[in-house]
Amino acid sequence: MLIELRVENLLLIEQAQLRLAPGLNVLTGETGAGKTVLAHALDLLLGGRARAGIVRPGAQEAYVEGVFELSPALSGELGERLPADAQEVVLARRVGADGRTRAYLNGRAAAVGDLRELGESLLSFYGQHEHRKLTVSTAQREILDEFCGAAHLARREACAASFRETQRLEHELEQLRELGAERERELDLLEHELGEIEMLAPEPDEHAELSARRERLRRLDALCSAAGSGAEALAPEDAESPGAVQLMAAGAARLDALTGVDPALDALNERYRALVIEAEDLAAELHRYGESFEAQDDGLQGVEERLQSLERLMRKHGGSIGSVLEHAEHARARRALLRNAETAQEETSERLRVEHATLDDHVQALRKARARAAPRLAAAVRARLSALAMPDATFDIELLASAPGITGGDSVEFLIAPNPGVAAAPVREIASGGELSRVMLALSTADVPVAGGDALGTAGDGDASGDQRDAGGKARAAATSAVGSPAPGAGATLVFDEVDAGIGGHTARAVGECLRALGEQRQVLCITHLPQIASLGARHFSIVKDTSADPTRTTVVQLGEPEVVSELVRMLGAEERDPTARKHARELRRAA
Repeated sequence: MLIELRVENLLLIEQAQLRLAPGLNVLTGETGAGKTVLAHALDLLLGGRARAGIVRPGAQEAYVEGVFELSPALSGELGERLPADAQEVVLARRVGADGRTRAYLNGRAAAVGDLRELGESLLSFYGQHEHRKLTVSTAQREILDEFCGAAHLARREACAASFRETQRLEHELEQLRELGAERERELDLLEHELGEIEMLAPEPDEHAELSARRERLRRLDALCSAAGSGAEALAPEDAESPGAVQLMAAGAARLDALTGVDPALDALNERYRALVIEAEDLAAELHRYGESFEAQDDGLQGVEERLQSLERLMRKHGGSIGSVLEHAEHARARRALLRNAETAQEETSERLRVEHATLDDHVQALRKARARAAPRLAAAVRARLSALAMPDATFDIELLASAPGITGGDSVEFLIAPNPGVAAAPVREIASGGELSRVMLALSTADVPVAGGDALGTAGDGDASGDQRDAGGKARAAATSAVGSPAPGAGATLVFDEVDAGIGGHTARAVGECLRALGEQRQVLCITHLPQIASLGARHFSIVKDTSADPTRTTVVQLGEPEVVSELVRMLGAEERDPTARKHARELRRAA
């Protein structure tokens, strides 16, 4: 239950505080005074999007706070997000002038999604135009499906999964058939490409290595000449011409002759001996290097031919050896797929046949459940419409076969004949705005006891299933869900924003009685323009616009009994001191 609603700097409202009572709470005011601002405040508490420009001119931010009664079920659901001694749930939302919003749960920062999730169990909202969504066939099917029960909804989920699988298999089969048409030609091409690659068998780093080798072979003479010159300088083949190694050896002999005379010279001698050894090794290495190229004189042509073959493959398949090898892997996988395409097509066809049969089973089961439930839901709505001043109205639900889809193979049409002698027709074609409002109210309050009888949810066959025995509750939940609001829980507050549009007179009184009866089971907040409904409120709030303020300011006040009568006189369209109107207003209150 909503205990208190606080609003600050939201559009025309500078500050408002509403302490709501159990039962039916009504909110009234002149057209344009800002009644729907409070509806928007509640929507913000439900995690709704903040509209641009909702912050009151001159204010830094708007603030909305709702204090709700904490039920044991909700306490368990929230767990550690609430203090152990919490007695209430407080949802709050701040909206800055820059459009940024912040959400709070019992004073702690929360995500907007947390408010949205909690709002489903705390508030259920019926906007003034949402009843028109009942003219949409998909919304009507949703209502009927909710009425059928949890097992039916589980079957519908299974039907949706089966339908998606048939679509996937059909797409896969189509692809396999397309493969079959071009299979042989593509296989030949793949075999040719793989043959080229596998015959050449390139290695990942081979191109770089061969390119470097080619460069060496192209400059073979220069390399041999340089190595030979270096070797000749160190150790010439002509013994008559002493080289660096021979000269250094002679110097080493003279140093050796003086070993042990001076430690400093001994140290230098050790370094000199190392140079002699290194020179001898270097001369030998240079000779071997030059001799190694003698066997490679005819290798350049082979390297050139190998590089040409590699580069031809590279040009065809991506520009690098890596891309050639990657293409080969893809080609092998594609070849395997094509070779198995015929078998895969047969297997997919069989799987599709089985899935079509499964989908048909789901479609038939859903149709059977809907056919059983439709008359019961129609009867529940007719009984409620009778209590809503439409005693002669007929209401039926027609099922029409359609192509199988995620919700089965049925379209649903609500048919109504508001008056005797008028043929029934779809609600979208024949129902007025007021009649649509009452149909929605009939669906949403079908579990409320009618005068002299039980709740509509108890009507029906004696052997009805447990899901179907709760016809009224299911109809209410389904209608709420179908018009885009969450189905209220047992303790949820129901908010009706001018759903009484388009009705008046005795009909308005009947709607008010329905709302008051609904208020006996759960808290109701109704924004209304009809005195017949406002007179039935357990608590009455009035919203008044002050145009003399700059900027214009709207205030919300709770009315005492004398003020309620005066407000009803205003709603009747009379002067405040009109004795006839005041008498009528007092009679409305007494009748309540």
